[in-house]
Amino acid sequence: MRPLAWVGITSLCLGAAWAVPAKEGSRKVEKPKVDLALYENLDLDNYDLTLDSYGDVVDLSNYEELYDYGDIAPKIEVGTLAPRPKDPKALPKVGTTAPAPKPQPLSSSPIRHAQGLPSCLLCLCIGTSVYCDDADLERIPLLPPDTTYLYARFNRISAIRAGDFMGLKKLKRIDLTSNSIAWADADAFRLLPSLQELILPENRLTALPELPRSIVRLDARLNRIPSTGLQPEAFRDLKQLQFLHLSDNQLDYVPTPLPESLRSLHLQNNNIQTMHKDTFCDSQDHSHIRRALEDIRLDGNPINLSLFPNAYFCLPRLPMGRFA
Repeated sequence: MRPLAWVGITSLCLGAAWAVPAKEGSRKVEKPKVDLALYENLDLDNYDLTLDSYGDVVDLSNYEELYDYGDIAPKIEVGTLAPRPKDPKALPKVGTTAPAPKPQPLSSSPIRHAQGLPSCLLCLCIGTSVYCDDADLERIPLLPPDTTYLYARFNRISAIRAGDFMGLKKLKRIDLTSNSIAWADADAFRLLPSLQELILPENRLTALPELPRSIVRLDARLNRIPSTGLQPEAFRDLKQLQFLHLSDNQLDYVPTPLPESLRSLHLQNNNIQTMHKDTFCDSQDHSHIRRALEDIRLDGNPINLSLFPNAYFCLPRLPMGRFA
């Protein structure tokens, strides 16, 4: 009986030992159940990740803190000796010194000085344009030689000197609106070959300097210029002049002769009382027509335009002013 009992106990022990790993294996193979409740509130049909909504989905505020790139940076070992050159001739000779560099001539800087500071520190330089508006300037700043446009409005500039624009061959526009300019040198603008627009309203000028033949627009409104402040036949040779605005001055007559290129003439609010029959037209040539001159302003003057009917026959339209 004893042998049979031992055989039974042994078989029971072996069966239990085999059953344990079988259960563990079955546990490993068993797949976790998916909890579908997590996806009930997710609308996959209308899900669209755009640049506008990307920040709401992904938090990038601490993105750099999540990663440490210090280990990725290559380590550089600094040696104490430079590698020997392959060419022995390249080695410096003992007891010799390197030749001293040749002194370079001083170059002319494009930024010159005015009132103790460079003009592009006093003003704003963008490309070839210089903006000096409301900079509390008392004189024209010395400008870069490639200046094309200058805006120096709302300052305290009192005079324009002959050398203020010297050498500025590319200068096309000068705007000095609302300064205190009472005097301009006769040659202040004459030698500027590219000047097309000269803007000088709201100053204290009593005379106009000589202008370059390249001028297209002259605006000297709201000054104190009398007729004697204009040079004789000041505008005759200005074949490019299209806009001449001299309103709100002290002119006694319309300046003549006027170039054929003129399109707009503003002389309102002066002291003009009379005009000649040849002021606008050639009285000897009734076929003469000035098609370009379509805008003439004489309103605000004491002149009665109806007294000079023969002065307008060549114009495409009558001047604006008093006809009674």
